[in-house]
Amino acid sequence: MDRLNINLINCFGIGEFKKEFDFANTNIYLIYAPNGTMKSSFARVFELISEKKEKEICDRVYYNRKTVYSITDNGSDIKPETIFVVNAEKKLDSSDKISSFIASKELKNRYDSIYIELDNAKKDFLKQLKKIAISTDCEEEFVKTFQENDKDDFFSCVSKIVNLLKESSEKFKFKFNDIFDKPGKVKDFLEKNKDLLQDYFLEYKKLLAESSFFKELSGNSFGTYQAEQLKKAVEDETFFSAGHKFLLNDEKNIKSSKDLVDLIKKEIDAIFESKKLQEIFNKIDKSLNANKELRVFKETIEKDKSLIPKLLNYDKFKKEVLISYFSQLKKETEQLNSMYQNKKKEIQKIIEEANKETETWKKITKTFNSRFYVPFKVDISNKEDVILKDKATANLVFNYKDGEEAFKTQTKDDLLKFLSKGEQRAYYILQMIFEVEARKYKNEETLIIFDDIADSFDYKNKYAIIEYIKDLKESNLFKIIVLTHNFDFYRTIGSRLYIKNYCFMATKDNNRKINLLEGCYFYDVFANVFIRKTEEQKKMEPKIFVSFIPFIRNLVEYTEGKNNQDYTKLTSCLHYKSDTKTMKAGEIISIIKSKIDRLKNIEIDFGKEKFIDFIFKTADGIYNEQNIDEIALENKIVLSIAIRLYADKFMIESLKINIEDLNDKKNQTSYLLGKYKNRFSDDSVLILEEVNLMTPENIHINAFMYEPLVDMSVLHLLNLYSNIKNLKK
Repeated sequence: MDRLNINLINCFGIGEFKKEFDFANTNIYLIYAPNGTMKSSFARVFELISEKKEKEICDRVYYNRKTVYSITDNGSDIKPETIFVVNAEKKLDSSDKISSFIASKELKNRYDSIYIELDNAKKDFLKQLKKIAISTDCEEEFVKTFQENDKDDFFSCVSKIVNLLKESSEKFKFKFNDIFDKPGKVKDFLEKNKDLLQDYFLEYKKLLAESSFFKELSGNSFGTYQAEQLKKAVEDETFFSAGHKFLLNDEKNIKSSKDLVDLIKKEIDAIFESKKLQEIFNKIDKSLNANKELRVFKETIEKDKSLIPKLLNYDKFKKEVLISYFSQLKKETEQLNSMYQNKKKEIQKIIEEANKETETWKKITKTFNSRFYVPFKVDISNKEDVILKDKATANLVFNYKDGEEAFKTQTKDDLLKFLSKGEQRAYYILQMIFEVEARKYKNEETLIIFDDIADSFDYKNKYAIIEYIKDLKESNLFKIIVLTHNFDFYRTIGSRLYIKNYCFMATKDNNRKINLLEGCYFYDVFANVFIRKTEEQKKMEPKIFVSFIPFIRNLVEYTEGKNNQDYTKLTSCLHYKSDTKTMKAGEIISIIKSKIDRLKNIEIDFGKEKFIDFIFKTADGIYNEQNIDEIALENKIVLSIAIRLYADKFMIESLKINIEDLNDKKNQTSYLLGKYKNRFSDDSVLILEEVNLMTPENIHINAFMYEPLVDMSVLHLLNLYSNIKNLKK
């Protein structure tokens, strides 16, 4: 990405913008753009291209205007994935990016190969399990039933039950989901009819105890399941053919398999067809009939009423059923668990190694925590998953600390509720850093557009982001365009990153055409622009002379006070006083030379001219310039002073005020405007109010605080100058 060519026409607020950014000798450009010039529109175009939403690029108000956009990288259309737009308001979530740089590929591959082997073994096992359960989701049901925490998976749950499996266990003929349905409607029904189930269970137990065949004693029972097992054991007649027989406790002899089958059937029928038990069942059945969604469950218990007593403890019964399934695969379950235990040791070793390899993560968080002033520190709650598991995303947690209180862990959503605006922006900067570092780790060449990244930051955090941009500047992987309307941020980056030759100041003309002018004003304008320029030319330009006035007046105020005669004389240059119309430019030059030794030998050729005529002539010259320098501060200072003097003069003459009465008046223009508004209510009031709002900061400028004047468009001042000059009463 050596040459980035941009051509935008009617793209949001940009009427026209053409520029080639040559990255052959630099990988960063800085653009200062006053609010409303081009900054957000420029960034928005790139953002929509990066999101593959180019169709949304348009004029933001006048949809009939034809929109044209072309952004090429070395002659070819720029690829969306190579663009990353950052601003302090953009709510990035880069948790999925963190996994890309938090552990080595070699460890991840080792981890994946083990899990592939385990997963294949699990798939083979589940095929057999599903046939027994007659269910497609028995894995999920099994894990939900036996897991004790979120980290428990299928294998850890198998290890919990492996010692509970029996060679011979009760086999259930129903489909698992016919009783343990996923929506939980069976369980809800059982909860609502718990009393009926309890009655059924107690009556069933009572009938068992009264039976001469079945027994329920001291917690041990010989019931229908045990009888079925006994029946299966002798059904081939070999037991009886050998001369054996059963002697029951009522002295009855069982001499054949048929006798046993007939007896068991008779005893079971006697229990389940008992009048009282049947009455309770009918009540349950009636409740089921009222619910069409439980039809399958109803059919299941009608086929096997012995299930009903077990349903009193539904969750316990579910575990019993699942364990019975695994018991039928006891050998296979033990083999699977043995494999898992062996692989688990290998996995633990990999995790221990991986935890040592999180250097990039540690570096990022350490840099952020040390540079940025925020009341929280960031960590990952599922670091092992992010390190090793495929497609795992990071669960970021934030340890918040307020004053001397202990750190308190917060989620992202909770944290953002009570962070200040600046702290929230620092949080989004952290997300941006994760995104950038992920691209760095993957070696992805990227164009990064910073859109007012430090807006609303305090100075500590503002310098922190400058340091980070400086770090990125050292990488050839990134090409950077920094956009800002913060003049202090602009000149700090320009000087600290040594890129003054690659800095621009954006202007917009009346046709909405954007021009990038050479950047300037990185140091104080008084010494490093006005004085130096005058020394180099050995002559004082008219614009520079007028621009010296507010600075020298400011200097006299600091060193000698407001009662000094020179301060009073210079004030008459900025406000229309009794001596303003008579004093000569030479008087002001003498004051300037007396305060600045470096200017003592500077020549001038306009000393004899009246100051008031001279400044209006200079302002007229600026107004009539064909290709005015829209950035030059001297143009704006001259226009601002001339506008103020015209306004004061106009109001004094309109109000017929004795000018001598104004000599000691503070805030003279505001005072005059108040009186003028009380007497007049025409359109001139609007123009004079604009003068009062726009010019004070420009006139009372000092060597360090001149951002308002940089921000102001010279076109606005030219328009105001024309309006105030043409006011008539």
